[in-house]
Amino acid sequence: MSTAIVTGQPVPGSSLEGDLRTLGFDVRLAPDLADAEAALATVPGDQRVAVVDAGFVGHVHALRLGLTDPRFPTSAIPGAVTAQPASRQALHRAVESSGIAPDALAAGLETAGTEVHRPELGELVAAVPADPQARNEARQAVAAVDDEAIRLRTAVKARDGFFTTYCISPYSRYIARWCARRGLTPNQVTTASLLTALIAAGCAATGTRVGFVAAGILLLASFVLDCTDGQLARYSLQYSTLGAWLDATFDRAKEYAYYAGLALGAANATGDDVWALALGAMVLQTCRHVVDFSFNEANHDATANTSPTAALSDKLDSVGWTVWVRRMIVLPIGERWALIAVLTAVTTPRITFYVLLVGCALAACYTTAGRVLRSLTRKAQRTPRAAQALVDLADTGLLTGGTVRKLRGGGYTAPLLAALAAAILVITTAFLDFGSWGVLGAACVYVILSSLAVSGPLTGPLDWLVPPVFRAAEYGTVLLLAAKADVHGALPAAFGLVGAVAYHHYDTVYRIRGGTGAPPRWLVHAIGGHDGRTLLVTLLAALLTPTDFTLALTVLAVAVALVVLAESIRFWVSAGAPAVHDEGEPA
Repeated sequence: MSTAIVTGQPVPGSSLEGDLRTLGFDVRLAPDLADAEAALATVPGDQRVAVVDAGFVGHVHALRLGLTDPRFPTSAIPGAVTAQPASRQALHRAVESSGIAPDALAAGLETAGTEVHRPELGELVAAVPADPQARNEARQAVAAVDDEAIRLRTAVKARDGFFTTYCISPYSRYIARWCARRGLTPNQVTTASLLTALIAAGCAATGTRVGFVAAGILLLASFVLDCTDGQLARYSLQYSTLGAWLDATFDRAKEYAYYAGLALGAANATGDDVWALALGAMVLQTCRHVVDFSFNEANHDATANTSPTAALSDKLDSVGWTVWVRRMIVLPIGERWALIAVLTAVTTPRITFYVLLVGCALAACYTTAGRVLRSLTRKAQRTPRAAQALVDLADTGLLTGGTVRKLRGGGYTAPLLAALAAAILVITTAFLDFGSWGVLGAACVYVILSSLAVSGPLTGPLDWLVPPVFRAAEYGTVLLLAAKADVHGALPAAFGLVGAVAYHHYDTVYRIRGGTGAPPRWLVHAIGGHDGRTLLVTLLAALLTPTDFTLALTVLAVAVALVVLAESIRFWVSAGAPAVHDEGEPA
């Protein structure tokens, strides 16, 4: 329960008390200062408390934005201020210094160093009129603006892809409102989206044309629900830590499970083995995401962060048609899932994967080239936090920066060492036969060079390339060894292993973005780090027969998945980490 203390003399005809109760507040009236202070003192410390001026005139949605958003410890709009339990002490200190008037109280909080969130209200009205005429004008302004229409409009992300903006959001927002009015939560909708995608994968696995058509339709339905859960969260301000985790991870789980369904369907339909294509699509898509994450983390809080390339990009974003072309070129999730759904329904899994791989490869080249150009022309000074985030994303386990002498130079040495290490490993694996000890030797070289790459601070212009290079090397090696094993089940086992490890890497990203830091070092050591896993897989390939290697990959995949999932679920459910909600469409 939350408590709202309405200060000052009640205004005849005001709907304020009813509006606050509609938003879930227990309303307490405090006509004078003594009553207000006494009411505030009696509110339990584990409750949210709001202080609202009795003369407030405004939209209910303005109050909702200002007083109920769970993401911000303190928040304020004109005539109202709120504090969650974490900020209650700061609120009481501000009352002592600034009084109980909401606007003065909010200013006092900021003066004392407490960050106060002030939501953008736009056309919404929130005011404390000084006289009857001003009150009448404010009420007329409230009547002239439909806050429900604004609430629906702002439930949609500010930045989305073309397909999502024009083919999904025009009606998914109404589904979100329907869900809100029936008490459904974003987490329930997210789970429904996952189940729908898994059913789609099951339909694809049948290998029949009817199954493929049903799979395509259900995949699109899953995407509609995927958009709806975020819109429901924004519509009803139901943000949560668990919801952030579910939303962040289920998208990847849905897409990669669907890849597996297509591969099973191809085998069931015509005996066509496309597991290598399915695994290649997952590797490429994951590496694309790591490029995005690493670049963003490297420049998250950089100073002097400008470049001619960035200026040109901003200029292009000011022209309507170029904005949509640029968003479609990167093949974001909406366009990509629509493409997969249509191709599944009308073609074969092999053609679907071919088109997907080509499209994602072109998108990866476009985005990576643009970011490299930005980095080369940008005179940014990266912070120790950014450097540490890149080290965490690198996921080095065996020989960490603390155990390797800092022999690495500055400038472009780190990405060059990483690229050299990856090239030696992948090229050797590609050209030598399965079971060759030369691959294990290349893996040993990879471990040494990759450790040197992260032995110093990752503050160079292109150091953000180090984590995606490591991902490509590790995942690519597993793919090549499984393909060269050439036995039934090797590639599906490799698919499972890469999927489990990729989940760990996505989990690392969202922990860092949530401000809680990377997973604990014991977890990285327990699952080997990218270097330890690579060395282990190449050692298994050298020691075992192809059949035994397949079994070993399966056991390794299950072990990694169990350890990573157990720690991830424990963290996101119980750690109280802040919610992370992306306002742009991920790739």
